[in-house]
Amino acid sequence: MSGSWSGGAFGERGECLLAPNPGIMTLDGTNTWVLREPGSSTAVVVDPGPAEDGHLERLEEETGDVGLVLLTHHHLDHAEVAAALAERKGCAVRALDPAYCVGADPLVDDEVVSVGGLSLRVVATPGHTADSVSFVLPTERVLLSGDMVLGRGTTVVAHPDGRLGSYLESIERMRSLVTAGEVATIWPAHGPVLGDAGAVLDLYLAHRRDRLAQVAAAVERLRDEGGEPTARAVVEVVYADVDETLWGAAELSVRAQLEYLAEQTS
Repeated sequence: MSGSWSGGAFGERGECLLAPNPGIMTLDGTNTWVLREPGSSTAVVVDPGPAEDGHLERLEEETGDVGLVLLTHHHLDHAEVAAALAERKGCAVRALDPAYCVGADPLVDDEVVSVGGLSLRVVATPGHTADSVSFVLPTERVLLSGDMVLGRGTTVVAHPDGRLGSYLESIERMRSLVTAGEVATIWPAHGPVLGDAGAVLDLYLAHRRDRLAQVAAAVERLRDEGGEPTARAVVEVVYADVDETLWGAAELSVRAQLEYLAEQTS
């Protein structure tokens, strides 16, 4: 899960056009996935990404005929140019949240979306955000995971929109797709393709449970020391060995963890 990533072609149906928005939260940039059934002239574009450094113009030039734009969730680094690309290509935008749809109905869990002979199944996977969805590409045994699973590291549960209980349930649901033989590989929205989906999802679950235990222990320690177990105080204990530039993102996840722990004890 290390090294640089620049996108490229994967399987018989996938191409990743990497957006030029690298950063702490976006890794190498946003992966815009262009999916096309072999022999078809019509593509589906998943997460067209941000309006940075000509990415929209690149998509307009390189994607050819686009029958549909899909969003894994509403964050700008995924959705900013969706409406503009759809207008230029003469197609619709679909997302779970109606506010981000253009000319079409919202996505529905377990719905099969078919465009140009290509079929994708919608899997509602809330947690990173409330409107997070993933897509199963059954002919490739691939899961397009959005920000729920990243090609490197782990994702943020973006509290209060994101919720840890939902996140854990969604990762378990993804894991069940692997167990059922429907998914073998993950194409994430940031970072490289992950070839062993089951191992990655097991790691994600173990990491999140470990972090949850660390947060619970930090809360007890802070209380024992007479301190106030605020999210920031917990971050300073649990993430003491992590670059402080990531503490803001970590605080979002800690807030989600504190909420989850409160729900478990109420």
